[in-house]
Amino acid sequence: MSLLAAALWILATVLGHLALHTIAPDANWLRIDFGDIVAGVSAVASLGLFFYARRSTRDPRFILDLGLVYLVFTALALGLTLHPSVIHDDVSVIPMISWVGVAVIMFAAIVPSTPKKTTTAGIIAASMNPLSMLIAGRSWTSALAMHYPDYLLVGVAVVISHVVTRLGHQVSKARALGSYHLGELLGSGGMGQVYRATHRMLARPAAIKLIRPEMLGGADPDTAQTAVARFRREAEAAANLRSPHTVEIYDFGVTDDETIYIVMELLDGLDLESLVREQGTLPANRVIHVLRQVCDSLGEAHTYGLVHRDIKPANIHLGRVGLRHDFVKVLDFGLVKAVADATPDETLLTVPGQMALGTPAYMSPEMALGEKVDGRADIYALGCVAYFLLTGYLVFDADKTFQMIAKHLQATPIPPSKRALHVPAPLERLILSCLAKDPNDRPQSAGELARSLALIDLDPWSEEQATEWWKTNRPA
Repeated sequence: MSLLAAALWILATVLGHLALHTIAPDANWLRIDFGDIVAGVSAVASLGLFFYARRSTRDPRFILDLGLVYLVFTALALGLTLHPSVIHDDVSVIPMISWVGVAVIMFAAIVPSTPKKTTTAGIIAASMNPLSMLIAGRSWTSALAMHYPDYLLVGVAVVISHVVTRLGHQVSKARALGSYHLGELLGSGGMGQVYRATHRMLARPAAIKLIRPEMLGGADPDTAQTAVARFRREAEAAANLRSPHTVEIYDFGVTDDETIYIVMELLDGLDLESLVREQGTLPANRVIHVLRQVCDSLGEAHTYGLVHRDIKPANIHLGRVGLRHDFVKVLDFGLVKAVADATPDETLLTVPGQMALGTPAYMSPEMALGEKVDGRADIYALGCVAYFLLTGYLVFDADKTFQMIAKHLQATPIPPSKRALHVPAPLERLILSCLAKDPNDRPQSAGELARSLALIDLDPWSEEQATEWWKTNRPA
C-alpha cells in the first residue's frame, strides 16, 4: 500500500501539472505550490514506510497497526491538497466522496485488521477532510455537509475488513492443514479449539484440535514452548494407544506458522459433564457400565507407564460407535506423562501462572502435593467421576482452588448414599476406596477396579437400554 501510494503521489503531481499546461497554456504550470510540497513529503514518507516494513524482524502486529496510522497520515495529506483553495464562504458546498473515502476502502480490502481498529482509524481518516476545511477557513457545518459520504464509506470498510479477514483465516487454515478442510467450531478447551473437518480425498469426517493462539502468541517464549510440548505429548501418547475406548488419532503435525494440530476421530454424542447437567444423574448399573470402559482405556495407558492426570467428566465422551450405544471414549491426553519421567517440579505448574496439571475438583492428594504420581492418581479421579455421575455433586465443594485442594488432602467425603437414592452399598464402598488419601488404600490398577465393578451384583446396563435411551434423549 505504501509503495503504491508513493507512486500515485508522484504520478498525480506530474499529471496535474501537465493537465494544467493543457488547459491553460499561458499559466506557469511548473510553479510548485503547497499541494506539491504535501505530495512530495507524502511520497518520501510512503517510501520510508515501505522499506521499514520490509524488514523481516519487525513485529507483524505492530506493522499492521502502523498501517492504520499511515492511513490517517495519508488522509490528512489528501485533505490538505484538496482544501487550501477553499477559503471563501461563497464557494458552493456539494456532498462528495473524496479520495480519503477511496483510501479507507482500499485499506480495508488489503490490510487485515479488527472491526474496532478499522472503525477507529476510518473515522479519524474521514475527519481529515473536515479538519482541512477548518484550517482553510470554512465552518464545521460546511465541512461535515461536504464530506459526510466519506463517513458512510467507513461503515462499508468495516464490513469489507471483516469479510476479507475472515476469508483470509479460512484460506490460511485450509492451506496450513493440508489434506483436511476445516468446518465449524465444535468447542474450546483449556489448551485448544476443536473444529469439524473432512479429509479432501477420503471424505472421512474428523475433528481437528488446534492449540489456542494466545498460548503460542504470548510475549513469554517459555509459556509458548510449554504449551507446544503439552500439545505434542497429547498426540504422541494417544497415537500409541490402541484401546477402543481411547479416542483415535488420525494425524498430527505442525503448520508453517508453527500451529500444532491433532486430527482425531469425530465423535457422536456428548461428554459426561454435559450429560449430567442436561439429563441428571445416572443409575448405578449405567455408571458401572461407563466406568468399566474407562478402566479399559486407562489400563492400557498405565501398562505403558502413562498417567492421564486429568480424568474428569468433561474428558470422558459417551456416544454411538457403529451399532453400539453408550460407548466410552477417553479424551484429552494433553497432561499424560510417563511415570519414569515425572518430576515434582512439573506436577503443579506447566504453564507459568496457571494450575494446569489436573482439575482441582478431581485432583488426587499426591498430585496436589506435587509428589510423583502413578496410575493410582487416575483411579482417585475416576472415583470422583463416579461420585459425580451418581449424585450430581462434586466430592468436595469450595469457592477457591486452594480450598478445594485442601479438602482433597484432609476432608472425608460424604458417602454417595447420603446425597442420592439407590446407591448400592458395594458400589459405594468401592468408590470410597478409590477416594482414599493414601494411594496404597485404593484399587492398585484400572484392571483391579474393573474386576471389582464386574463383581457388583446388579442387572447390567444392556445394549437395548442404551439404544432406547439414545433414541429418546439424543435422536440422530
